[in-house]
Amino acid sequence: MKSLALAVSLLFSLGAASAQVLQSASVNQLVDQLAAPANVPATRGLRNLSVQARSVDLLIQFDFDSAKLQDVSKPLLDNLVDAMNNDRLMALRFKVEGHTDGKGSATYNQQLSQRRAASVVSYMREHGVEMNRLISEGKGSSELLFPDKPEAMENRRVRIVTTP
Repeated sequence: MKSLALAVSLLFSLGAASAQVLQSASVNQLVDQLAAPANVPATRGLRNLSVQARSVDLLIQFDFDSAKLQDVSKPLLDNLVDAMNNDRLMALRFKVEGHTDGKGSATYNQQLSQRRAASVVSYMREHGVEMNRLISEGKGSSELLFPDKPEAMENRRVRIVTTP
């Protein structure tokens, strides 16, 4: 029973962690956020528990109405590159999702978010993450972090998601 309670609390904590948008993070913090938990007990009661994708939301800044990365975001992206090349994450692949706020048309936001996700993937590939480990996807304003505040800055983000 304790194992089941631990697993349930772990799943809830993973969901809660994704509601925070990081402006900065160390390599170790990013590895810990994206790596599978090391101490999940393997018991018969957890046999049907599926492994959830891990994710982290990052506040990556771009020039206005552009996919050009601002220099202020490059240290965070450099730490992300180092994290992805860490032994604990080397076997994983990642989806880079671009998200916009709710301002503007859905079509425009979709295109902008795709260009921004592709820009992050390009940066990461240029700095040492293997091409076959990264994909990009634009989400536009379809998955607002704060739906009750559609124009909130935190809605404009890049989410990194582990994929099988």
